[in-house]
Order: sequence, then structure tokens, then C-alpha cells
Amino acid sequence: MKTNFELSDEKKINSSGVELFRIKVKKKFTNKFEGDIEVGSIGGWVDNIARVSGNAWVYGDAEVYGDAEVYGDAEVSGNARVYGNARVYGNARVYGNARVYGDAEVYGNARVSGNARVYGNAWVYGNARVYGNAWVYGDAWVYGNAWVYGNCKIKIILCSKFNFEFQWQVEEWVNLEKEFEKKLKEKR
Repeated sequence: MKTNFELSDEKKINSSGVELFRIKVKKKFTNKFEGDIEVGSIGGWVDNIARVSGNAWVYGDAEVYGDAEVYGDAEVSGNARVYGNARVYGNARVYGNARVYGDAEVYGNARVSGNARVYGNAWVYGNARVYGNAWVYGDAWVYGNAWVYGNCKIKIILCSKFNFEFQWQVEEWVNLEKEFEKKLKEKR
């Protein structure tokens, strides 16, 4: 796996008790969002250099650890955390205080930000946005141009063209979906 980084001497123990090291750029590269990243630039925190590869960039106080990976042109920044077996790749961005963990995947042009959480087996992809205090978890897929935000929590719903801010909107959609399925069964 190609990496543009090395571990610096700066280290810390994070809130999960994992020893992390700051990354340092060893080879100039171009990140889609940040442009040219020069040799010697200091990035975010990782427990193993293999966690970040390609033209991906982890910076600020962002942390990537466990068996998580960030690759492609993806970016993780701010105080964001990516851990467990999570994957962030393609042109995806995770920032703010967002968390992506478990076996979750964020990819394509997706964005996860604010205090949002994506975890379990959830996937956020395409041009989807998850932000604010929203949670996407379980086996949920949020994709296309969908936005999930505010205090919304998505567990099993597949979204492609809808925007949810409030939990009642999700529940209403689930009820409509159940009604539709019931009518389909009646017609058969």
C-alpha cells in the first residue's frame, strides 16, 4: 500500500487508551481538497502508518486507528475520529467532531461532519451528507443526494433522494413505506 507519510516522534494516548503518532509527509503529494501537501507537513494522528494511503490526508487533531483505513483522495480533519474497521475513501470527507466506526464505510463524494455518527454496518456514499447530531447506523445506507441532519437517527432505511432533519420525518416515511408494501401484497 502506497503511503506518503511517516510517523513523527510526537505521540499521545487517546481517550480510548490507544497510542497514536502524528503523521509527517515524507513525499510531496496532491490532495483533491487541500492541493499540494509539502514534505515535512504535519498531519493528524494514527496508530499505524498503513491506515492512510494514496492521496488521502488526515490532519488537525483527527485520529485514525484500529483497523480503520483512509485512502484514495479522502480527507479526515478537525477532531474527527475514524476507527474500528471503518473505511473512508474516494473523495469522501469526515470532519468536525464526526465519528465513523465499526464496519461503516463513507465513500464517493459523501460528507460526514458536525457531531454526526456513522457506525455499525452503515454506508454513506454518493453525494450524501450526514451532519449536525445525526446518526446513521445498523445496516442503513444513505446515498445519492440524501441529507441526514439535525437530531435524526437512521437505522435501516435506504435513502436516495430524501432529506431528513427530524426523527418524525423518518418515522413518517417508514409508515408510508409499510402502507405501500401492504397495498402491494393486497393487489397480489
